[in-house]
Amino acid sequence: MITAVKPTLTHVIPSQGSVAAVTSLGDDVFVARHYSHQVEVYDAVTLTLQRRLTVPGLLGSPSGLAACSNNNCLYASDWNNSVHRVELSGSNAVKKWSVARGPEGLSVNREHNLIVTCINANKLQEYTTQGSLVREICLQAGVTEPWHAIQLSTGDYVVSHWKLPGVISVVGVDGHVVRSSYRQLQTSHVGQMESPSSLAVTKNDDILVLDTGNGRILLINSSLASVQQLALSVDGGIRKPQGLCLDESRGRLYIGEWLGKQQVLVFDDVRL
Repeated sequence: MITAVKPTLTHVIPSQGSVAAVTSLGDDVFVARHYSHQVEVYDAVTLTLQRRLTVPGLLGSPSGLAACSNNNCLYASDWNNSVHRVELSGSNAVKKWSVARGPEGLSVNREHNLIVTCINANKLQEYTTQGSLVREICLQAGVTEPWHAIQLSTGDYVVSHWKLPGVISVVGVDGHVVRSSYRQLQTSHVGQMESPSSLAVTKNDDILVLDTGNGRILLINSSLASVQQLALSVDGGIRKPQGLCLDESRGRLYIGEWLGKQQVLVFDDVRL
C-alpha cells in the first residue's frame, strides 16, 4: 500500500482565465489558459508573474504542456494537429511540426524525447526535440480516448482514458494493455473516475491522476493494485481541474482549475 502525507495549500495563483495545462522547469512555472496564444511564466519561489511567452500560430489554446531540462525548451500541443517547441534560452524561438489527430497530453521521457497522446487517432507518438518521429504506438483493444501518457521506468506507458467510467491503463510498446485500473477502482472505496486527464509519475513510478469529473487527485501504484485519494483541503473543493504538475524536488503539486475560480492551487509538503 502506498502512503501520502497530507499536502498543504500554501499559495493560489489568481485567475487570468480557465487553466488548460501546467508544468514547471527549474525556477519557472508555466501556465496555459484556454483561448490564449500565450503561456504565463511564474517564479517558482515567489509565484509572481514574470513574463508571457507568445506562441505564434497556436490555434485556440494548448491542451498540453511539457518542459525539458536537457533541451531547455517548452512544448505545447495544439488542436490544429501540431506541436510547438519554444526555446527557453532567451531567443524564445518557436518550431512547429504536425502530429496525429487530436494531440492532448504531453510528456518527456528519459531519452529526452517528447511523447504526444493523440486522442482522436488513438495513438502515442514519440518525437525528438527537433520533431523527427521516433516511434508511433497504435493503441489496441481496451484503450480508448487516451488523454495523457507517461513512460514508466520499465519502458511501458501509463495512459489516462478521458471517459466515464474513467480508466488508467499500462500499455506496452506494442500498444496492448498490460494491466488496467478498471476492476480495482470498481471494488475500492474510491469508486469510479470520471474523465481522468493529466498524469504525473513519481521517481518510484507511483502515479498521480487528475480525476477531472470528480474534482480530485488519486494516487495509484505502478501495478495499479493500490489506489487512494489525496486529502486536499480547498474551500469549495476543486472545480474541474485540468492542469497537473508534480515538482518532486520542491515537494510541490500544482493544480489548475478549468472551471470554478480558475486558479492554480499550489500545495507544498507533498511526500509520496
